[in-house]
Amino acid sequence: MSSPPYRGTVLPRRGLPPEDAIPEPQSVQLGLSGEDVLTVAGAAGAAIAIGLLLTTVIGAIPLGWTPVTSFIWFVALYATLVFLKDRGPAVRDKFWTVILCSAGVVVVGTLALVIGYVVVAGWPVYARIFTSSSTDTLLGRFHWFTQDMKTAGPLSGLDSGGVVYALIGTLEQIGIALVITIPLGLTTAVFLGEVGGRFARFVRTITEAMTALPSVVAGLFIWSTIILLFTHEDSGFAAALALTVLMLPITIRAADVVLRLVPGNLREAGLALGASQWSTVWRVVLPTVRSGLTTAIILATAHGIGETSPVLLTSGVTDFTNANPFSGNQTSLPLAALEFIEQPGKTAAARGFATALLLLVVVLILFGVARATAGAEPGQARGGRARRLAAQSVRTRARIAAAPRRTARDAARADQRQKAVERRHARATPKDPGAAPDGALSELFRHDEMDDKR
Repeated sequence: MSSPPYRGTVLPRRGLPPEDAIPEPQSVQLGLSGEDVLTVAGAAGAAIAIGLLLTTVIGAIPLGWTPVTSFIWFVALYATLVFLKDRGPAVRDKFWTVILCSAGVVVVGTLALVIGYVVVAGWPVYARIFTSSSTDTLLGRFHWFTQDMKTAGPLSGLDSGGVVYALIGTLEQIGIALVITIPLGLTTAVFLGEVGGRFARFVRTITEAMTALPSVVAGLFIWSTIILLFTHEDSGFAAALALTVLMLPITIRAADVVLRLVPGNLREAGLALGASQWSTVWRVVLPTVRSGLTTAIILATAHGIGETSPVLLTSGVTDFTNANPFSGNQTSLPLAALEFIEQPGKTAAARGFATALLLLVVVLILFGVARATAGAEPGQARGGRARRLAAQSVRTRARIAAAPRRTARDAARADQRQKAVERRHARATPKDPGAAPDGALSELFRHDEMDDKR
C-alpha cells in the first residue's frame, strides 16, 4: 500500500482574511435602546389616539372601555413595528417583555388609583388641619385624632367628631392578635419544618384548609364559643381572638415556606459542631430567615387589620372611646369606616374615606416598624446590630493581640511556681530519708496540692 504523495506544509491561516479585517463580535446591550424607546412611545401614542377615536369620536365602543381598547391596540402596533425590524425569537422576546411590564404597570396604577381616590375623597377632613382661616386652637385642629363621635351626629359638620375610639380599638385588637399569633404561628412552623412526622402532615393539611376560611366563619366561631359560653358580652378581646383565627394559618403557611428554603448544610454544620437540634434552630435557622419570618407576620397583619365582619360579630359597634378590650363594645377603623359610609350625606362619606386613609397610614407605619425590627438580609447587618458586631470585632482583635503576652506571662508564672515547689521540696527532704519528719512531708504535700489548685 503506497503512501499519499507529499503536498508540502499547509499554513492554518492561509486563504483567510487578515486579523485586522475580521469584525469584532457585537456586544450584548442591556436595557432599552433609543430606538426601542421611540418604538414604545410611538405605539403608545397611536394606541391612545385610536382608543379615543373609537370611544369618544365615533362612539362604537363605550367610554369606559377606552383603557382596554388602547392597550390592545398598543400591543398590536408594537408587535407590528418590532416585526418590521426583527424576526423570530426577537419578536417573541420583546412581545412578552412588553406584556409583563404592562402587567406591572397595571398593578401599580391600580394601587395608585385606589390610594389617590381615598385621599381625594377624605381630604376635606384633614384639610381643616392646614387651613389658615380656621379659628380653632392647635388642639382643636387635630380633633379628628383626639375626639370620638359622642358629641357629633350624622348631620354634624366636619369641625367636630373624630375616630380616636376606632384607632384605639384597632391597635389593641391587632396587638392582642399578634401577641397570640407570633409565638404560636412560628413555633408551629418550626414544628412542621424541623420535626415532621405523620402529625406534622395532618397539621399542615389543616393549616392549608384554614387559609381559605371565610372571615365571617371565624367571627361566628368566636361568637358561639367565647361569647355565648364564657363572657356573655361583646368585647375587643373576642374580636382579637377572631382575628387570630384568621391570621394564624397565614403566619404558619408563610413561615413554613420560608423555613424550607434554609439550606440543609447549615443545619448539618450546627449538628456537626456538637449543637443540639434546638440550639441549631435557635442560633442558625431562625436568624437566617429573620426577614422572611417578618414578611410572614406582615402578611398576616395586613390580612387581619382590615377585617370587618368578624369584628362586627364579636365586638359590636359604638361611638364612644373604650380602652378596655375585655369589657364592652369596641369599634375598629374598618368597622368605623363602614358605619360612616352607610350614613346619609356627604359629611359622613368624607368621614368614612378619612377613616380609610388613616387605616392605610397605620398599616404603613406597622410595616415600617416590622421591617426596621427585622434587620437586613441574611449575612448583612445594619443599624444597632452592625455597631454591636463592630464593637465585638474590636474586642476580639484586642484579645487576639494580647494572647502572646498573656501566654508568656502565664508561662513565667508557671515556671516560678515550679521552682518554688522544687526549693520547698529540697528544704523539706533530709539527708537520711528514714529520719524525715512527718510534719515536713505533710507540709510539702499540702503546698503541692495548693499549687495544683491554683
